[in-house]
Amino acid sequence: MKLVRYGNPGKEKPGIIDTEGKLRDLSAVIKDVGPDQLSDAALAKLQKIKVEKLPLVRGKPRLGSPVSSVGKFIAIGLNYADHAAE
Repeated sequence: MKLVRYGNPGKEKPGIIDTEGKLRDLSAVIKDVGPDQLSDAALAKLQKIKVEKLPLVRGKPRLGSPVSSVGKFIAIGLNYADHAAE
């Protein structure tokens, strides 16, 4: 499942990429793609959706950040693996 957010900056809508690589509008199902929609329970519900029934998004809209309302983002580069082990 490939969840995305698309549209103008600050006004992104939730979307999903179908098996053919086409963008479909997910806004009738969820308000946005945020931390609440990434829980195991929420993702299980999204997996039951018949993606092919969702409306196609026309054109080539801008893709925004994949997740909204992220408070912190922590990452470790592979070249710092020794430091991460410390």
